[in-house]
Amino acid sequence: MVSYKIRWKTSAKKELKKIDKLEIPKILDAIEKLANDPYPISHKRLLGTEHTFRIRIGNYRVIYSIENKQLAIEIIRVRHRKEAYRKIP
Repeated sequence: MVSYKIRWKTSAKKELKKIDKLEIPKILDAIEKLANDPYPISHKRLLGTEHTFRIRIGNYRVIYSIENKQLAIEIIRVRHRKEAYRKIP
């Protein structure tokens, strides 16, 4: 099975640090699982995009893009569900 490389945007790392400390291990575990399965059952494609998806982890959302040619997943945003879908830079 092919394993994808996980890359983080600097802004996503900063967002992760602001999250409740009890939620961080759950989020990191879900992100690590993306390396083996970038299309888990809970994923959804974001409207208006071709390679950008989101997964739900409780009240938090991880927004990521998949680069199949490079076998890479870039974590774009990690935020509470109320703020996750605001304009992505």
